[in-house]
Amino acid sequence: MVKSMRLTDEEQRMLDGESGPLVRQALAKTVEYGRIVEAESLCRVTMAHLFCGAHPYLEACPTRDFDEVYSEMAFVSREKLVFDRLSPDCRCQSDVFPVSANDWATMTADRERAAVNELYLARFAALGVRLVGTCVPYLTGFVPLPGEHYVSSESHAVLLMNSLWSARGQADGLEAGFWAAVCGRTPFWGLHDPCRRLGTHHYRVEARLETVHDWDLFGHAAGLKIPPGAVPVFSGFPRPDIHKLKSAAASLATTSGAEMAHFVGLTPEAPTLSAALAPGAGKEIVTIGPREMEESRGLLSSGRRAELDYISLGCPHLTVHQLGEVAEGLAGRRISDRTVVHVWTAAPFKETADRMGYTKIIETAGAKLLTNTCPLVSGQLPPGTRTLALDSAKQAHYLKSETKAEILYGSLDDCLRSAVSGRWEGARG
Repeated sequence: MVKSMRLTDEEQRMLDGESGPLVRQALAKTVEYGRIVEAESLCRVTMAHLFCGAHPYLEACPTRDFDEVYSEMAFVSREKLVFDRLSPDCRCQSDVFPVSANDWATMTADRERAAVNELYLARFAALGVRLVGTCVPYLTGFVPLPGEHYVSSESHAVLLMNSLWSARGQADGLEAGFWAAVCGRTPFWGLHDPCRRLGTHHYRVEARLETVHDWDLFGHAAGLKIPPGAVPVFSGFPRPDIHKLKSAAASLATTSGAEMAHFVGLTPEAPTLSAALAPGAGKEIVTIGPREMEESRGLLSSGRRAELDYISLGCPHLTVHQLGEVAEGLAGRRISDRTVVHVWTAAPFKETADRMGYTKIIETAGAKLLTNTCPLVSGQLPPGTRTLALDSAKQAHYLKSETKAEILYGSLDDCLRSAVSGRWEGARG
């Protein structure tokens, strides 16, 4: 283990307390983190994606005082620190909230919880955090450039930004994100180091990947084949668009924990297969084909033609383009009275959907367009939910352990047809 870390004069002054107790504690925890992972130095962070709001895990702290809660839960300090500043060199944006900002009551959140959340968010707004409240920050202005160091705890966003733009980040814990946002530093280790970004394993795609759903299922299937700590290299795939990649990244991060993947011919660091792989790596080729895809489908969905109590669409959050597809699929139709349908997106996308008329079409059909959270993050399903359908492998994977409800998984079109009939219309088990 590294016994000492090289700090710049500026960093040493922060550690000595010249910038105040909050910065001192943030840097002290960052240095401690760095020593544990054997980093020899720190690197400057210019962007931070933060888990803001009154999330349920914060309730472990017996108080609701913002500074007391974040002192203990984010900065690991029993001393009350005043959370009154962020690094002037770090641009910050919020991840998802624990309740929907535009209609918290729809997800049965209690009024007190919603009120505390609004108080917390007001503090973050005063600090200068952009309260976008989305899991797709890279589509709402959070775009780290090649070589730029950032922090985020949103696993699929880290994977996508590292892979698509060659930005440099780790899937850090929530606390490390707050430390970096305050002191502007994070340990120089892992994927921050260009020497550790080369591919370790080669995966050849033999499955047919045409739709967003195909890519979502592919990510889940591929992730099951990837060992811990690997940097996978994928070849043989058709060129995707951003919607296909965001779904693939979400499900891939769910089953593998991968924080970067080389898509040959697409990832800037992978113009060719040989350029992507570390010396001597990738000699054994693992294929991802139709059999692996169907195995994943079986893990994610019962496939039973059940009556549906609830359908949740949008994980990661749906873009304006995808909201247009939902509106097109529901135009002139009516959702079954037995089925509750929620469509999840980011607030900026909803504003555009409102302007485009998509929201009116979706809600006239009987669905509800919601922002800033999802069932997995909020930990809430509509009361009495016994069967639910999802268009997200990530949600299906995680909710299996969070609920006793029967889960059905399929494409966006499967879910929209099922919403109208009130019964599962997708692939059967």
